[in-house]
Amino acid sequence: MTLLALGINHKTAPVALRERVTFSPDTLDRALESLLAQPMVQGGVVLSTCNRTELYLSVEEQDNLQEVLIRWLCDYHGLNEDDLRKSLYWHQDNEAVSHLMRVASGLDSLVLGEPQILGQVKKAFADSSRGHLNVSELERMFQKSFSVAKRVRTETDIGASAVSVAFAACTLARQIFESLSSVTVLLVGAGETIELVARHLREHKVRKMVIANRTRERAQALADEVGAEVIALSDIDERLKEADIIISSTASPLPIIGKGMVERALKARRNQPMLLVDIAVPRDVEPEVGKLANAYLYSVDDLQNIIQHNLAQRKAAAVQAETIVEQEASEFMAWLRAQSASETIREYRSQAEQVREELT
Repeated sequence: MTLLALGINHKTAPVALRERVTFSPDTLDRALESLLAQPMVQGGVVLSTCNRTELYLSVEEQDNLQEVLIRWLCDYHGLNEDDLRKSLYWHQDNEAVSHLMRVASGLDSLVLGEPQILGQVKKAFADSSRGHLNVSELERMFQKSFSVAKRVRTETDIGASAVSVAFAACTLARQIFESLSSVTVLLVGAGETIELVARHLREHKVRKMVIANRTRERAQALADEVGAEVIALSDIDERLKEADIIISSTASPLPIIGKGMVERALKARRNQPMLLVDIAVPRDVEPEVGKLANAYLYSVDDLQNIIQHNLAQRKAAAVQAETIVEQEASEFMAWLRAQSASETIREYRSQAEQVREELT
């Protein structure tokens, strides 16, 4: 029995190829059934995200194993083999175990140390467990990888610092306000970055969120998800005084929040401080706002400085995490070899007993 990990990811393949090799949730069961119909495949898990598609397999070793599996993947997706081979990686046994542990721990992610991948790996494992896993060693490999990912998070600082603009904005807010459970946040815009910000804020149980956007439909969909109120951009002047934190990211060519607007809001708030985080380019908030007393304005460049500092910290933590993965992978392979040896001894004893019975 051999453990394999093969696939493509954001480092080896452009998005044009990655999107052609994805497995949708609707077709996953059919794909796994087709994969397990290959005579040498004993069990399999398919991990398919926007940044990677990977097959984790338990197989019987044979001479043309790589040829058969690459041909299956190409036939299933209607791909030219030469196109796929240029981007495909292939890991076996110890390398396959190490690779899965690195993936689950966020060490192989586009954003180093990002936590979402662990949930995606767990879901892939759960989806494949519905009759497609079949092999205890493969299941044990995944369970071990989950515990390794947890150990990496616990024993290193791989996920301690913000390395995305959205996360950095929320981290800044939590540094300035002791607790978000007592603050009101105004989000201006409803694009991808604001969506991520809103989800981070919901996780930290912010007291109230208000979303201001040009079109109500998109803002309402996000508001329904995170439990926010929706207002029009034209309402910002009136509602700004309620906000302790303003995070803005629109595609407006001109500033949406001006100095006079913030002055009026501060006066109505009796100069209680306001944090304004402008992550738009061009800027949504007039730079002069930063000169006002009790108005603390941060631009996207300020956040990038935070991100670069934090990324350096994550890279240092990744070195420690790689040591953990190497150790855990070696221990897992030692366990696997012991299991194989025990199985061989059991088979030998069974055969010897059968011969003894035949002779008596």
